[in-house]
Amino acid sequence: MVNKMLNRIETNSAEETYALGKQIGEQASAGEVYTLIGDLGVGKTVFTQGVAKGLGIEEAVSSPTFTILQVYEEGRLPFAHFDVYRIGDVEEMDEIGYEDYFYGNGICLIEWADLVREILPEHYWEITIRKDLARGTDFRLITVEEKFAPVPRPQT
Repeated sequence: MVNKMLNRIETNSAEETYALGKQIGEQASAGEVYTLIGDLGVGKTVFTQGVAKGLGIEEAVSSPTFTILQVYEEGRLPFAHFDVYRIGDVEEMDEIGYEDYFYGNGICLIEWADLVREILPEHYWEITIRKDLARGTDFRLITVEEKFAPVPRPQT
């Protein structure tokens, strides 16, 4: 994987984390895949709720920990929200039909995506949320990286 763009954003409250998610949702385009990586309780669901709001989704958004996938159709783009924390084997993603969402006409957000890295598309946005308790209990460092597979070079 190659990093094309790297942004580091600091937030100091759940509201700021939500606002960043909302901004990403407002700017999202059809076919984009976002991965969300971070420890339990770091703010992944708050961020995701912001993304949904940015897409114009008004219904309550929660993490689909036990169902693995929740699809929201009411916004300006369909929104497929995966939480793969409890997935036992990456083959379970085949059973869900993940490719329809990864390569569909909406946007896709995958929490705990590092657990299914081998099936991620060639191009996606990786969002990592980290706490730093030395900077306060509400501080978050959010990294946004555009990832894509390198183009193979012709052999000479």
